[in-house]
Order: sequence, then C-alpha cells, then structure tokens
Amino acid sequence: MVTLGAAILKTIMEATTDTREVSASVEALFGVVMDVERYPEWASDIRSVTVLERDDHGRPRRVHFRAGAFGRSAAYTLCYDTSGAPYALAWHQEDGDVTARLDGRYRFEPLGEGVTCVTYELTADLVVPLPGFLKRRAEMKIVRAALDDLARRVHELGASSGTSEASAEKRSRA
Repeated sequence: MVTLGAAILKTIMEATTDTREVSASVEALFGVVMDVERYPEWASDIRSVTVLERDDHGRPRRVHFRAGAFGRSAAYTLCYDTSGAPYALAWHQEDGDVTARLDGRYRFEPLGEGVTCVTYELTADLVVPLPGFLKRRAEMKIVRAALDDLARRVHELGASSGTSEASAEKRSRA
C-alpha cells in the first residue's frame, strides 16, 4: 500500500531541479512567468501559446502550448496553480501528444537587495518511454534553458532589481 506521503516523496525524488540566483524581485519574476502569451518571444522552443481559461484574477489557469521537442513539434495543455503567488507557480499536464507527463513548479525566494533565488522543478515523461539517464538529461536541458531564458527576459525588461533603471539612478543621487 502506498501512502500519500510516499507518493509525494516519490514525485519529489523523480523531479529534476535546478536553482539560480537572479537579480530581480519576486514580483518581477512571477510577472514574467505568468505572461504566458509572450513565451514565444523569449522561451526556448515555445512556438505558440493559447490561454484556454483564466482565474478570477485574470491569470492563466489552462494553457495550450506548441513547442519544439526532440526534433519535432509537441502540443500539450498545462493547468496552473497560482495559490502560492507570487512565491510559487506550479503546473501539471492535462493532455499532450508526445508527453505523458509534464509537471513542474517555479519557486521564488527573496534573498534581499533585489536578488531572488529561483528554483525550477520538472518531471517529464514521454508517451514512448526513454531510459532513465536520457530522460534526466533531457529534463535538465529543459530546466537549465528555462532558468537561463527567464533570467535573460527579466534583464531585457529592465526588471533586474524590480525597479526601472531611472528609479535606480534617482536613488543613487539621493
């Protein structure tokens, strides 16, 4: 018999995780990851995004993605859980054509002085199973690209400290 605690532990142990310190506020980072319609502009391999449903706050709840994966196109729908906003964003796959599972989470931990520790967790399974070492390698590539892309995007938007450069210049003169 598998208890709920054992099931949660198994899920945590299966997840591929990476962490990065990013010069941006929690709110700036959360804002970027919630702006899913703009993912094709900056997120590696995301080709198109369609928001299917929004929550009472206007945040995406169900989102359909088309992405490049393993040399072909993949389509999947994710359901978002924003109950930890702005410190966490979780999702699970509702359906997919190439992926049987694509569940993950961003966690944002403020470290002070405009720096946030970003943790990305991902568990992915393809419809056609891969050997464990290949699966982990693919997951790690996705996780690292997601963190790199996110850090680059907040920098491009000028959200590096959660404020605009003009505001930072005013503070330095004060």
